[in-house]
Amino acid sequence: MTEPLAQGTRYVVFGEALTDFIREDDERWRAVAGGSCWNVARVGARLGVPTGFAGAVSSDLFGAELLRLSRAAGLDMRFTQQNAKSPLLAMVVSKDPPTYFFVGDDSADLNFDPARLPAGWLDAAQIVHFGSISLARQPMAQRLVALAEQAHQAGRRVAFDPNYRILMDDGYRPTLERMTRLADFIKVSDEDLRHLFPKLAERDAIAQMRAWAPRAAILLTRGADGMQLSTPGGVWFQPAFRVAVADTVGAGDASMGGWMASQLLAPGAGAERHLAFAAATAAAACRVQGAYAPTVDEVEALIAGA
Repeated sequence: MTEPLAQGTRYVVFGEALTDFIREDDERWRAVAGGSCWNVARVGARLGVPTGFAGAVSSDLFGAELLRLSRAAGLDMRFTQQNAKSPLLAMVVSKDPPTYFFVGDDSADLNFDPARLPAGWLDAAQIVHFGSISLARQPMAQRLVALAEQAHQAGRRVAFDPNYRILMDDGYRPTLERMTRLADFIKVSDEDLRHLFPKLAERDAIAQMRAWAPRAAILLTRGADGMQLSTPGGVWFQPAFRVAVADTVGAGDASMGGWMASQLLAPGAGAERHLAFAAATAAAACRVQGAYAPTVDEVEALIAGA
């Protein structure tokens, strides 16, 4: 029997958690817990929003590490499932240029079971997030699209970060369009647009997404060149905060988690404030090696010092 959900988890992030195997040289590989959606969820929780990561991890040492770090971030562990399947692995053969592939046929993430979600989760949720490779791997993808439909029909706000990966071939296009149409918040990078819409210029690609989602807020991130937020009410620009960069791993996930956390922590704030918070969260994450989830104090200090 599922455990009833008590005081609500306001931010629910569906998708993948995985282990990155990063090739350091011809003989050594480094294992790091990761996954775009899991990173987004940790950012939300660390910023003080009651957050659940709704995904499945393996029952081995890789899954145990993901669970340990999830608890440390303060995630609602009732949303995360563990099963006796193989782990999802991302084999990062080269960091420059980025070269990678995924290992995980019938892996734990693909066996996520929506029936095991906490009772009443949708009543408490205010923003529900989807994205990345979880929407390009079946049968997980069809389950997540159905959950996005359910959340949309229930009047919950849907957040979507396509986060382009090599699995997103021509067969992904219907999912991209459907999720864009369902979304209230869309985060996309300039690099994502180049791969998702290879025949369109950036302006035309954004126009296509706007045509699919006329009422959505669309956050376009450009790395060191800052961010642009487009809503039906206007367009705002935010320069990148200047910090000493350790690396940019997880910066896009941090901006997404920060943007949604701002919506939930300061619902009366304007678009410019939410945009600044997203940019400052990404900048704070870049100061620490790996996919770092910053605290509210770190983010606010950057905004105050701007």
